[in-house]
Amino acid sequence: MVEKLCLQMSVKEQIDQSKLPEHIAIIMDGNGRWAKEKGEMRVFGHQNGVTAVREALEAAVEIGLPYLTLYAFSTENWSRPQSEVNALMELLVNSLNQELPTFHKHRIRVNSIGRTADLPEHCQGTLRQTIEETKHHTGCTLTLALSYGSREEILSATKRLAEQVQQGHLQIQEIDEKLFSAHLYTEGMPDPDILIRTSGEERISNYMLWQIAYAELFFLPILWPEFTREHLFQCIYDYQTRERRFGKTSEQL
Repeated sequence: MVEKLCLQMSVKEQIDQSKLPEHIAIIMDGNGRWAKEKGEMRVFGHQNGVTAVREALEAAVEIGLPYLTLYAFSTENWSRPQSEVNALMELLVNSLNQELPTFHKHRIRVNSIGRTADLPEHCQGTLRQTIEETKHHTGCTLTLALSYGSREEILSATKRLAEQVQQGHLQIQEIDEKLFSAHLYTEGMPDPDILIRTSGEERISNYMLWQIAYAELFFLPILWPEFTREHLFQCIYDYQTRERRFGKTSEQL
């Protein structure tokens, strides 16, 4: 009887609200392949990927997830054809403008990580304005990783700490994981509990390498425009069934 009842329940209804992850990070992969399969240009895939972003964000709000971080544009993406880069930048601006009422309605705070100074001026302006207008919201924090590369982030943090040591403001023995984390773009954010990548690819692609040290990894065999809120709920449910030992034995938990 209990098994039949569980089968009738949605995945969301089976999630234990007392054991929710704090932070989910997503690598949104597969827009170009999705468009190619439909005989369309890559930009068509990126445009439809916005719907999947909305699905993920609405699911995060619905379930009460505190942090959601999306890999929107990597440092390596600058090497793509200029026409595609331009289209992605315009899509970013348009999406932020269109979704602002949603951010206010659900009290979503928008944040960004990465070398945002590399973005075109009008993109920087729209991003700054959105962050400013939502900074007091206390719902889900939506972080966009833009012109982001984890190796560059780690190198930057290392150089900043080295400069402090060189200038006599810091002793080498004072450097620990907590201090190092405070010099990363993600300062003040909890590390991701879950990392999701779509498209079937099983690699990290220079994304939050330090922060995902103990994240549970989910590689989904779907392309990003196919992602729905049910996929996010399923990952959370599966996450809750995994034993997270952090180096300990099962008996120590």
